[in-house]
Amino acid sequence: MARIHNFYAGPAVLPLGALERAQREMLDWEGSGTSVMETSHRSKEYDALHAEAIQLVRDLLAVPDNYHILFLQGGASLQFCMVPMNLLAAEQTADYLHTGTWAKKAIAEAKHFGQVHIAYDGEADGLTRVPQQADLQLTPGARYVHFTSNNTIKGTQYHTFPDAGDVPLVCDMSSDFMWRPFDVSPFGIIYAGAQKNVGPSGVTVVLIRDDIVAQCRDDIPTLLKYKTHVEKNSLFNTPPCFNVYMLRNVLQIFQEMGGLQKIEEINRRKAGLIYETIDRNPDFFRAPVEKESRSMMNVVFRLPSEELEAQFVAQGKQRGMVGLKGHRSVGGIRISTYNSCPEASVAAVVDFMKEFAKAHG
Repeated sequence: MARIHNFYAGPAVLPLGALERAQREMLDWEGSGTSVMETSHRSKEYDALHAEAIQLVRDLLAVPDNYHILFLQGGASLQFCMVPMNLLAAEQTADYLHTGTWAKKAIAEAKHFGQVHIAYDGEADGLTRVPQQADLQLTPGARYVHFTSNNTIKGTQYHTFPDAGDVPLVCDMSSDFMWRPFDVSPFGIIYAGAQKNVGPSGVTVVLIRDDIVAQCRDDIPTLLKYKTHVEKNSLFNTPPCFNVYMLRNVLQIFQEMGGLQKIEEINRRKAGLIYETIDRNPDFFRAPVEKESRSMMNVVFRLPSEELEAQFVAQGKQRGMVGLKGHRSVGGIRISTYNSCPEASVAAVVDFMKEFAKAHG
């Protein structure tokens, strides 16, 4: 079996070791005689796995004790409505920073529950950058400030998080969760679909601070209350057991690699190789993103024509590289280099970029 070079933007590449472990344990998980997919989520075996996965998140990110770590379903799309449903009343205002497609979707959901103030709108700049602190028009006393840390479609990323003072930050980190260490304490809620950086699709990691839990509304459906999932340790209803198992496998590998400091070092090196190739040939590769806002997870660029872009994608696939086509809404090329994308894959695509530019430039 030959493993290809996987640059899909999500679901995305997983560590080979995590997949091989699942393969070995598929029919007999830890000597239980069953698969983890066949084991009750109320069993002591699953309970130990669940606790280990939570502890790995806490250890890798140095999450303080006043935060709860939840494993929910529905992806970031459900969090777009759960956040305002739990926190925002009709007469209250939440600030949202618009930097791309997913931020726009979060804004649309929030408007169903309360007042939404767009404290930054990136449309004027073509969504080619994230805001500086001076660009923000924050509402005094806002309920929270919501932003998307990495934009998979436009290829932009926050490298310095907004400062909202005493107002809690709420962040969709689906596409760059755990790409580096960071201080969790300014955030009231962090949520991340696992399928980019830390596991398969089907489980969403949510970090929520104690004081935010206490402020959540009670007059909403039980399953959509953060309080419910905090009180039941994400076991109110049947969790996505296999997805949590795979997330545990992935995070164990991150820990064995040396933690998020090592992960960040590798991620910066991978993205740096691609950006260096782009910058050395600006007549052929056009990067639309402001340099200070360039994503370390999703490198986007254009070629001189759409015909050449189609050739690049097709020839890349012939050479065992998938996921090079840009999002359908913007076109171009996108190379996603999430945590588990091997450096060898990045080296291969960089060599291909250089050869393609030489042949067609």
